[in-house]
Amino acid sequence: MFIRHESFQSFTRLYPVVTVLIGIHIVLFLWMNLLPGLGGLYIQWMGVGWNARIFEGEYWRLLTPIFLHVSLTHMLFNSFSLFLFGPALEQMLGRGRFIAAYFATGILANVATLFIVGNTTYLHLGASGAIFGLFGMYMYMVLYRKDLIDQGNQQVVMTILMIGLIMTFVNPNINIWAHIFGLIAGAAISPVILHNVKSFNMFSAPRRRPLDDGEIGFDPQRWQKKARSKKRIQIVLFTVIGVLVLIGLAARFL
Repeated sequence: MFIRHESFQSFTRLYPVVTVLIGIHIVLFLWMNLLPGLGGLYIQWMGVGWNARIFEGEYWRLLTPIFLHVSLTHMLFNSFSLFLFGPALEQMLGRGRFIAAYFATGILANVATLFIVGNTTYLHLGASGAIFGLFGMYMYMVLYRKDLIDQGNQQVVMTILMIGLIMTFVNPNINIWAHIFGLIAGAAISPVILHNVKSFNMFSAPRRRPLDDGEIGFDPQRWQKKARSKKRIQIVLFTVIGVLVLIGLAARFL
């Protein structure tokens, strides 16, 4: 589920929603930080989650922070997480349902921030609430829909989730409530959003070679391939942990 072996062209074709979301992260980050005088500051000013303005009726600020990041490490962390964990859900749910789930969890996380923080001067940006919404859906699979996720991927999800929660409370600049309620929102909508969903099919990628005419479909090396797949999952797990920890440490100390 989380091993990315597609080419850039294949990835963009198979997972267009994830591709567009990551592209928006990067473009808006560069615009705000490199071209502040050419609309960058205006985008940040009008898009930031600002509790006082939301209470005054600027409700778009519950959505727009999901696209915006000021910190490079924050943008990289969220984009990398979306790159790894978004594709499987996009395939399983379909584009429309994936978009609905992603934005619903992000908005609910921002609504929780609005009412729990209470401070009308509080400002926040970032897709973290929506990203943790994806983790919430995976957590629901691990607990209640094991037919949708195998044991190796369960370990990957839960390990990364634990690291993410630890980093949530370590970094003082993180919107803790968005992370927590994004996670809760993702789990809460899962019974509906995962209804009639089939498990991720890794063989849908274009690299799969069709059988030639008359070729027998039995693979005598299937057990060796299964063992190699398990090793790849372990490598992916440790690599992802390392990258996310490095990004998190950079966000903490830079």
